[in-house]
Amino acid sequence: MPSGGPNPATRPGEYGRPAEPESAAPKAGKPKKRRKGVLVTALTLVVALGAGLAGVAVFKPDLMSNLLDTPDWQSPSAAPPAEPAAAPVLAALTDAPIPDAAQLKKILDPLVIGSPLGSSVSASVVDVTTGEVLYERASTEMITPASNTKLVTAAAVLVTRGPDYRIATRVVAGPNPGEVVLIGAGDATLGVTSKKFYEGAAQLDDLAAQVKKAMGSTPITKVITDGSLYAGPVTSPDWPSDTLSEGTVSRITALMINGTRSNLKQQVMPFTWYSDPERAAGDAFAKLLGQATSAKGKAPVAAATGSAGPSPQGSAAAAGPPAPGTELGVVHSAPLLRQVEQMLTESDNTLAEALARQVALAKGQPASFTGAIAALEQVVTELGLDATQSDLLDGSGMSPKNKISPKVLTGLLVKAAGGTDSHLSDFFNGLPVAGWSGTMQARFAKSKAAFGVVRAKSGTLNGVNALGGVVQTADGRLLAFAVLADGVPVDRDTAQNALDKIAAAVAVCGCR
Repeated sequence: MPSGGPNPATRPGEYGRPAEPESAAPKAGKPKKRRKGVLVTALTLVVALGAGLAGVAVFKPDLMSNLLDTPDWQSPSAAPPAEPAAAPVLAALTDAPIPDAAQLKKILDPLVIGSPLGSSVSASVVDVTTGEVLYERASTEMITPASNTKLVTAAAVLVTRGPDYRIATRVVAGPNPGEVVLIGAGDATLGVTSKKFYEGAAQLDDLAAQVKKAMGSTPITKVITDGSLYAGPVTSPDWPSDTLSEGTVSRITALMINGTRSNLKQQVMPFTWYSDPERAAGDAFAKLLGQATSAKGKAPVAAATGSAGPSPQGSAAAAGPPAPGTELGVVHSAPLLRQVEQMLTESDNTLAEALARQVALAKGQPASFTGAIAALEQVVTELGLDATQSDLLDGSGMSPKNKISPKVLTGLLVKAAGGTDSHLSDFFNGLPVAGWSGTMQARFAKSKAAFGVVRAKSGTLNGVNALGGVVQTADGRLLAFAVLADGVPVDRDTAQNALDKIAAAVAVCGCR
């Protein structure tokens, strides 16, 4: 695998295409300067959404400060602050007038029909508060959603696991004296030290310190890893054969560090990956415990059944080696809400697949691609959405065989904004803001009217472009929208500009 990072003079494609040159791009590792106009617009959106719309304001009280902070990966902290419990996101919204559907159609039809996106374009625009359909074009047509799949994954993991759920990575005593077993629990964000990719992630050095203390005078002779929680292949059979080499998603294993990134100097896609994520994590842990390498195996049965509890601190020296299966240490991930935000904001494919497996586990399905798919579709049905218009094959959107309709996506957004399930609404926090954050930071350059008033998830594969999220109109009404296009005949930037114009047209429309 290549060892160098991406050219700092390139910007990442979302995925499915290589990074493309961009003039005057910032140096890697340094944040771009924000335009004053973007800040004013974004602040205006926060005030407007916080003030009212009879449905949903999609910012948490602390979200603006989070957006103003240096990006997580640029300022790793040796001692990250404790995560607060997740709070409801929704607030009262103003009773702004609903756009007239006929007027909206006059504006959007020319941007959708005969646009650079080609002839296979489906769209849906819905009022968030009432659920009234304001615009649709083949809205029940099932189209490849690309990364808009992550909207389903985000909602599913929040309603099944809950925003405050933390993944526990444990170490137990191995079958023989001196052996320790690191058990993978599906935390893709697990770091090694404070120099990690994901802010707030658990660290192996903290876990190693616990293990050393619990082992007392018993020397550690072998480090074993147990990644048996996940089943099936580590890559989807529905992904293109060159997916791994593109640097957009890694092999998916129950035990990994830093989302399987082998070079932390790479901060944007494409990434280089560990060829064996479980072995890489095990070897990193072994070195912290004074061992050269790790070996794969299984934890003793007692650990799997939970019959063996942790050793009292300091008792190992007096009692001899811990019994097989005795818990020697545990670290916990950041709350899943934080992981969902990270996944959506940066369109993190590996993290999306790991979160999809958490849905599978919560639903009693195997932690595999097949199990995750079954669990996601189950949640779609439980949310009252039309499962016949959703046919997903992964949790990230990497598969070009994924199919979903714009109607299901806008239905999901309206359901999330309804306030009946505060857990579901939490994923609005992770949607990137137009012209401001994440994968939307470099978007809407030719449609600046959308700056700060569109929160959306983009989707990009070869010949596929999508955009779905929420937009505030000029009158202050909050609308959900989804535009999906496949068989796109133009380059990525041209297609994205066409999508941006559609969202921006809704943003400036009073349409009354």
